Amino acid sequence: MSLLAGAVWPDIPASPLVVVPLGSVEQHGHHLPLSTDTAVACAVAEAATPVLDGALLAPALNYGASGEHEGFPGTISLGTEALTGLLVEYGRSACRWAGRVLIVNGHGGNLDALRSAGTLLRSEGRDVAWFPCGTPDGDAHAGRTETSLMLHVEPEWVLRQQAVPGETEPIATLLPRLRAEGVRAVSPTGVLGDPSGAAAEEGAALLGVLTERLLAAVPAWRVTDDGRLAG
Repeated sequence: MSLLAGAVWPDIPASPLVVVPLGSVEQHGHHLPLSTDTAVACAVAEAATPVLDGALLAPALNYGASGEHEGFPGTISLGTEALTGLLVEYGRSACRWAGRVLIVNGHGGNLDALRSAGTLLRSEGRDVAWFPCGTPDGDAHAGRTETSLMLHVEPEWVLRQQAVPGETEPIATLLPRLRAEGVRAVSPTGVLGDPSGAAAEEGAALLGVLTERLLAAVPAWRVTDDGRLAG
């Protein structure tokens, strides 16, 4: 794998694809670490980058927009406005030498910033796109889906004996309260879902699906106006 952090400038290929994991530092219940979203984004990016010809894996952007989780100790949120500015300046700088920049996003709270930054950067002629590490049938936060992924990706960080269920109502039903009151008011455990039944084998399969989706999307490079890589 070609790592941007370990490269020297004369060895940077002409107009490479730069793959950038984007995560967050936020609570993930009693059993998953604050870096869960970053770990998942990194795992997808690390699995895909060696297969993408000439791609460079950049260091992760570890902080995101996590205001809905600020009721819990440990969460550090940049907020949407600051994250948007960071992504815009990152894209402008990287595109001075990179042909394309692909941001692999592990946190849903970053989406507004990604859309705003993607729209602006693409209007400026910079070929920046973002890819969401989302599973359509997964639970929302620190439930079975993320627990299974972490049992595969970083098993030593998962405190299974401390796992407790949270609010299991569909996220569409909970969204108005989450936006108005934050996660803690909706789920005192910090979990939106139920980690029961999580397994490393399931996590490996989920990671495989996410990676395959990304690898299928990059060659076509169909990007929406707000920067989302379709696929």
